[in-house]
Formats: sequence, structure tokens, C-alpha cells
Amino acid sequence: MRKDDTSTTTANIAVADLTEADAHRELDRLASAIHYHNQKYHRDDAPEISDAEFDAMMKRHISIEAAFPQLVRLDSPSLTVGATPSSQFGKYRHHVPMLSLSNAFDDADARDFDQRVKRFLNLPADTDIAYSVEPKIDGLSISLRYEHGVLVAGVTRGDGIEGEDVTANIRTIADIPERLNDSSLAVAEIRGEIFMSKADFFTLNDKQQNSNAKVFANPRNAAAGSLRQKDPAVTAARALRFFAYAAGEMSAWTVNSHHDYLSLLQSWGFTINPYSALTENIEAALRHYQTISAERADLDYDIDGVVYKVDQLDYQQRLGQVSRSPRWAIAHKFPAEKAMTHILGIDIQVGRTGALTPVARLQPVTVGGVVVSNATLHNEDYIKDKDIRIGDLVQIQRAGDVIPQVLAVDKNARKDAKTASFQYPDHCPSCGSPAIRPEGEAVRRCTGQLSCPAQLLERLKHFVSRDAFDIEGLGAKIIEELHQDNMLNEPADIFHLKQYQAALSERSGWGATSVNNLLMAIDQRREIALERLIYGLGIRQIGQATSMLLARHFGSLEQLMATALAARDETSEAWQSLIDIDQIGDSVARDIVRFFSDSHNQEALARLRDVVHPIPPATIASDSPVAGKTVVFTGTLISMSRAEAKAKAELLGAKVAGSVSAKTDYVVIGADAGSKARKAETLGVTILDEDSWIGLCQS
Repeated sequence: MRKDDTSTTTANIAVADLTEADAHRELDRLASAIHYHNQKYHRDDAPEISDAEFDAMMKRHISIEAAFPQLVRLDSPSLTVGATPSSQFGKYRHHVPMLSLSNAFDDADARDFDQRVKRFLNLPADTDIAYSVEPKIDGLSISLRYEHGVLVAGVTRGDGIEGEDVTANIRTIADIPERLNDSSLAVAEIRGEIFMSKADFFTLNDKQQNSNAKVFANPRNAAAGSLRQKDPAVTAARALRFFAYAAGEMSAWTVNSHHDYLSLLQSWGFTINPYSALTENIEAALRHYQTISAERADLDYDIDGVVYKVDQLDYQQRLGQVSRSPRWAIAHKFPAEKAMTHILGIDIQVGRTGALTPVARLQPVTVGGVVVSNATLHNEDYIKDKDIRIGDLVQIQRAGDVIPQVLAVDKNARKDAKTASFQYPDHCPSCGSPAIRPEGEAVRRCTGQLSCPAQLLERLKHFVSRDAFDIEGLGAKIIEELHQDNMLNEPADIFHLKQYQAALSERSGWGATSVNNLLMAIDQRREIALERLIYGLGIRQIGQATSMLLARHFGSLEQLMATALAARDETSEAWQSLIDIDQIGDSVARDIVRFFSDSHNQEALARLRDVVHPIPPATIASDSPVAGKTVVFTGTLISMSRAEAKAKAELLGAKVAGSVSAKTDYVVIGADAGSKARKAETLGVTILDEDSWIGLCQS
């Protein structure tokens, strides 16, 4: 569980009513909040919001990405997992990434997942898919690596790619065997959840309180804190448990289904959750969800949902994964809770794009064991439509479209019928510039742009964020201090901070060592992945995924800039080449063109290019016969769905485009191929049927 969150940007409207500009701002706000709370939860063991709140932010983010796929960004929840590992332990790179799970929040979401699986596998809609179903334990994910049956490493999830090596502490947990009773496999990675029972949690907190030590907020925090002890003896004294439920790297497979794998784990000495069950289809899986939900309160450990996994391992292999989660599994979360409290005040916050966001300061209230003290009010229309006033008694919810959220006002509870309506400001509270609401938009925005301290600071914070330049030691507070002292006013200034080395060393709380560490971290980012640089520029609607698309397509910042400048003429070949990139439409292309056409941006980029060296992304599967080729799929494929075909093409290093142009290398046609096939024929582009495409990929 995590504490209440109030983000600093964007307005909220129902996803179906978002304009593309609103969607971009909302994704920007959510990505920042999700990254922060991932760090607090996974790395620091100090969550500030509840699981329901976090899940709801994730749900909204993913829903907006589905509606606006061209806006997917680098710090999207669909592209990242967990948090960067703590420096307290050694780092360990996972041989197979530790993915997170997508979420379902009701039966309809679960049924949609079932249909997506069938569509991807090209199966009839009425096919029964067998699912392994198990409780989702609210603990700490761990990967255990055994070589020839001997435990050699225990690693936390970390960011999904690299975790913390906690092997010494893992060895103290009785549920984790030092040796398997099968040494035939060269490598077997067993993954599962470390947790603490409720009874042991209460016993531990009593001991902590009696000795004036830290009292843990919940069993999950207690388990994570107990595992991350520098002294393994402390971990050994804590009653930690382990349920095994998944596989990482396996040198060989001796089973064909997930439920058989769980049986294999039991034979190796691991504990499997007793509520794990094999169901014949999604309806049976939903019935088992209800069974587990009904018994949830009586369990001696915390669960926050139920996980459905496609049981056949060959199906799992075909389904593969998206950036942060497998396509073959989903977590069906339990419903959120609601509470009543009073609004103590309404603050207006200014974000990176100048959006003015209202935030309700609440009389702190406990909802499901978590203290909530703030909630977004989305935008001025939301306040007006619900007639929200300071002092009102309101109902809040920790899950839903955006969290935490004010659902309703109890107008009968108003003590004074003359309570004034909230007057939304028409000037920026940060710089005093007029705050204008463009026609057709829900957001009121500061017109100060770079002259507005709030916007400039947020842009600099974005530039050094984890998925951009990720400069260790240059956090939000430091950026604010350096900007206030006129040392930092644009991105290039970061790489000139060495000139202030003496002055920085004399600052309170700094010192020579911390300054040297910061300057070293900055120097390490003078060479930066091109996609990180593009993302760090903060171009509207350009998130992580789109940054990667642009980096792979253009290969250099110079080529991207040249194309953007030439594309100012929307009848030009450059414009066409820009919108031909899969997932980039007219709106995104125009934002790219506007950014690189702005003279101030050009000057700032020129200064930045003097101090950083962008590195183009490596080509995936460079030895593939289709690596670097541009491919368009059209029509109905027989052996696989179009989604599966695109995923495989990208794994082989091909560029998948959404439309046919003279630069297209191959058009792969299925049944009922239409205008794209005709255009390919007109342009002389090579046309392949499905069998020819498969043969080419395998050659």
C-alpha cells in the first residue's frame, strides 16, 4: 500500500471525451506520478499512496494510451516496471526480465483480456482457453536462481531488468530451499512472492513498539523492510514466508502447462498457494475469483486481487509480452473503497505545460487503512459541475478514473447556505501571467511559458528524469536551488556546472564529495541514447515509445531536425515520411515540426549539441533478412493475427509502418487485402503473401 498522491499537472476528463492535447497533458501528469510512487514502493519501501490509487492511475494511463496510441511516452506504465535498485545492495541483472502485470478491475475487463488472447492467437471467439488462477499476494517479488539444483542468487524485481542481490538474506527464509531435490537442470529460476502473515506482522510491530523501533504500516512494508536488512541475522529473526508461482530462465522444460509447472515446484520443495486452481475457461476463472474474494478477510496474509494465467506454455510463448507485462496474464484487482471527509482548501498548481490544476486539501481520512489528505479536482469545469466549495463534506474514492478523486458533494451538510462558490483564477499563481483557456479545451493554461518559473522548473526536472537523462544527484530540490541562484536556466547549463564547483562545495549540505559525485554523474550523461535525448526535450505528445520510434527511424537528431524543418510544408515528401511512421499521425507530426521550427528551441538545441553526444539505438536482430526493412501488413492473416505478425517483425528488426509509400520495402497481404495492396502495386513495392513473408523471415 502507498499514501495519498496529488500530482502537479493536467486536468481530467473522461477518457472518451479527451482531446488529443488533453490526453498528452494527462499522460504527462500520470507518468510523473507513477514513476515517483514506483520508487517509493519498490525501492524505498515507503509507499505514499494505496495500491488502489496506484492501480487506478495505471488504468487511466493505459486507457488513454489505447485511445491515443501515438502519445505513448517513455515513462509510461506500459513501458516500465518497478523502480531502479537501491545502492544498499549489489546489483544483479535478470537473465529474463521480471515483468509486471496488466490489471483488470471488473469482470468485463477480464473477459476483454480473454478475447484479446484469442484474437492474438487467431482462435475463434468461442474457444475455451484454460487459465491457471491464483491469489495475488501483496508482498515482495523475488527471483531465485538455481544452478544444478543449488541456490546461487536471490534477486528483487528492481526495475524489471536489474534488481538487488539479497542472496544472503534469502538463505534465512525457511520456505526457500538451499538445494532442489533435482539437480538435472543447469539453470532453473523460480519466481514468487516473499510476504509476512498478518499474525507475524502484529507480533513484529508489538516488539518494535516495545523497543522504540520503527513500526511498519502493513505486512507488505514489514516484509520488504525485513528482507532489505544489511545484517542477515535481522532478516532471519523475522518470520518471512514464500509462495512460488512463476519461472524465469529455464535451461530446459519438462512440462507443457503452468499448472504442471506448479506441481513440479511442489516436488522440488516449494510452497504453492493452496487457492491456486486450473479452470477450463474465463467464466470458471471468474467464479474462482469470487470464491477467493469471499474468503479474503479470513486469510492470514494480504492479497489485493487474483491472477489469471494462460495455462498452455506454448500459448504463453506465442503471446509473448509488451514492454512491461506479459500478454498471457492479467491481475483482476479487488474493488476500491470510499470515505467521507471535508475540503479544507483548494490549491492551484502549475505544471510543465502551464496547465493550472486544482487540488483539494482534505481533512485527513483513513480509507482502507491508508490516510488520504489530498485529491485532484481535475479542472474548473469539474468544480463548477459538482459545485465543489471549500468546507464541503465530500465523498472520495481511492480508485477509479483518476485517484484520489472527489466523487460527490453532500450539499445537505453545508452549514452556511451562503458559502461562496470557488473562483477559478484567471492569472498564473506562479508568475502572474494571464491564464487562458483556449476554446474547446478543458484546461486553463499560463501564457508565461519559459518566463514562468513553474514551467521552466518542470521542464528541467523532466529533462533529468529517469527515462530521460537520469542524472543521479540532480533531483527536483537541487534543480530549484540552482535555478534560484541563476546557475541553471536551460538543459545545456547542466553540463557547464563545473564552472561553479567551488561555489557549490561551499553550499550548506553539499561538500566537495557530493559535488564531485554530481559532476561525475553529469559527465557520464554526455553520451546519451538518442531516444532518451528526444524524450528529455519535452516535445508535446512525444513520450517514451514515440521517442524510440523517432530514434530508430531517423538514427540521429540532425536527421530528425532536418526532416521536421522540411516538413513545415505539409505537401512535401518530408511531411509524408513523418506521418508514414507507424503510430505517428498529423497531430503528433505537427507538434514535432513546431518544436524544431521554434527559433528559441533551435538555439537551445545548438547549445545542447555542443555538450552531449547522442547514440543511435542498436538495431534489433541485425542479422535478420528483414532488419531495417519497412513492412506494412494488410488483410486477414491465417497462421497468426496481425498483432502477432507485427510483434514478430519488430523482434526481427523490421520497421512496421501503417501506410504504404515509396520507401516501403514489403507489403504483406492476407485475405481481403484492399487499398494498401493496390497502392503497393502502383508504387512497385514488393508484395508478399503470408507464406512468402514467413519464408523470408526464416531464411
